[in-house]
Amino acid sequence: MREFNHGDVRLYRNNVGMAYAGKPEKRGRSVFIANAYPVRYGLEVGSADLIGYRMVTITPDMVGRKLAVFASVECKDDKGRANPEQEAWLARIKAAGGLACIARSVEDARKGLYNQ
Repeated sequence: MREFNHGDVRLYRNNVGMAYAGKPEKRGRSVFIANAYPVRYGLEVGSADLIGYRMVTITPDMVGRKLAVFASVECKDDKGRANPEQEAWLARIKAAGGLACIARSVEDARKGLYNQ
């Protein structure tokens, strides 16, 4: 899944990691990379698996206007635990007024995006 769109929430997959680029050389059934160099991808180490926004209607003094609130969901299975970088990312997002949570199910994600 590259995009999740449900009502006023839109989330995008944020793969984070490092790979190598260079000139591929095929040798039999294997591919080797000549002149390899590292390429980092994703927002930053610790950033959540899903990022995006939730549309919210703001207070009466700005009647009817909507704004997008940054949202970040770290996906884990039943036994998965967030590492320190992931915990720090989620804390920074919350401290800045965004929505951030760890989710083990779609219901967890809904609660995290609507009950903060």
